Amino acid sequence: MVQFPKWQVFAIVGVLVLGLYYALPNVFKEQTVEAFPSWLASDQINLGLDLRGGSYMLLEVDLEAVEKEQMTDLVENIRSILRSASIGYQNLGIQEGGASFTLRDTTDEMVSRVRSMIAQIDGGLLVTSSDGTFSVVYNDQVRQQRRISVVNQSIEVLRRRLDETGTKEISLQRQGENRILIQVPGVTDPEEIKTLIGKTAKLTFHLVDQNADPYSNSAPVGSQIMLSLDEQANGQPRRYVINKRVMVSGENLVDAQATFQDGQPVISFTFDSSGAQRFARVTQDNVNKPFAIVLDGRVISAPVIRSPILTGSGIISGNFTAQSAEELAVLLRAGALPAPLVILEERTIGAGLGEDSINAGKIASVIGMVLVVGFMALAYGFFGLMANVALIANLVLIVAVLSLFQATLTLPGIAGIVLTIGMAVDANVLIFERIREEIRNGRGPVMAVEAGYKRAMSTILDSNITTLIAAVILFQFGSGPIKGFAVTLIIGIITSMFTAIMVTRLLIVTWLRRRRPQTLGI
Repeated sequence: MVQFPKWQVFAIVGVLVLGLYYALPNVFKEQTVEAFPSWLASDQINLGLDLRGGSYMLLEVDLEAVEKEQMTDLVENIRSILRSASIGYQNLGIQEGGASFTLRDTTDEMVSRVRSMIAQIDGGLLVTSSDGTFSVVYNDQVRQQRRISVVNQSIEVLRRRLDETGTKEISLQRQGENRILIQVPGVTDPEEIKTLIGKTAKLTFHLVDQNADPYSNSAPVGSQIMLSLDEQANGQPRRYVINKRVMVSGENLVDAQATFQDGQPVISFTFDSSGAQRFARVTQDNVNKPFAIVLDGRVISAPVIRSPILTGSGIISGNFTAQSAEELAVLLRAGALPAPLVILEERTIGAGLGEDSINAGKIASVIGMVLVVGFMALAYGFFGLMANVALIANLVLIVAVLSLFQATLTLPGIAGIVLTIGMAVDANVLIFERIREEIRNGRGPVMAVEAGYKRAMSTILDSNITTLIAAVILFQFGSGPIKGFAVTLIIGIITSMFTAIMVTRLLIVTWLRRRRPQTLGI
């Protein structure tokens, strides 16, 4: 007699019970699920932008601003090495997209020495000179690699910022050379997104030039005048003269948290080992000197270093509210955007369109289910009814897996579910036809069932595995709607194989053991 080991029975029943447990919240409305006891599953399927509504934005990365900043850093590096080597120069600045300057000593030996010194700054520099006038630019390959890196880094920073808000399954895609497409399901107010993506959040620490007058018209060479973010002096933002050299960068931050100090909202920060060493060295060498904390070109505060800070952590204070401190902490944890972003296009997709799509998907699913159930009942009788029970179990498991892993369900994903409904009974059709063939060959009910499952297994595995491979390729190399379709197709293939092979077989074996029929109504 065909039978299942007890552990297999418990495993099959356990999977079905777990499936029902995780699928149950999707039967109720969100308000009802929120009232569930804490021990019940409460995660519902995460709906995509086309079903839930949300915000759509097309951004452009300002690569020119990045290249200008890189050239400014290059000029400062050149100034530093020339001064340290006591080499006279003039007219050092940015001209025609590159750093340019003229040596006072234009001998061949001096020109060769300077060329060698500049080449050590970066291996990607092109250095040309004529009559002692130098032009320094990055070669085309380095420029292109940096442009690609800036866009990729911008996408990663945006993803971390938006994930901090608890938003699920945002879509970030690169378009062309310097554009990024953002789709955020469930957020119908674009201002929420703009608040997060609109700030570069570049944090740097600089020494303050105490010998310069912040209210003069110009700053000394190597310094610049910056305005305070919040502090006021005579009704105007306070002015600081800040050394251009970055002593410690926010790139070395590993954590930033909003907290309170003396009842006021502040931000605590922690550096990595490299940043902690630099921070300790700067604070040791500059005790009793002001140390400016600069965010996006504005001075948050410039506290005086009272003693060396060797722990690699500190506090950023300012005129923060609890909300602004938390928002800034989120931005600092996510990292600074390497370039400013310009919003080229924004749209809000209402939930009404998504509701219509969901209703259309439900109707399509119901029609597909009714047709498949009717066909199986008419074609295979009682065995067809068992296959229909397995089909319902398959749908429950698909919903459960989508809820458990918080996969995003899109309109193409609904199409994948409808397709799975039709495909889910393929394995049963193959098995039942094999059983019919065994009965015609004179086998009894038990032997016919056992032989039918055994002989159909290789065909079932071959057909489903090839379809699964195609679905995985769609998921790996597709994007947007194609991925949504692939997700539900992959889940549907796996669950349909389980229900068609294991659940229907368990039902049939249980029926055979209890009824011991002489013939099979198939």
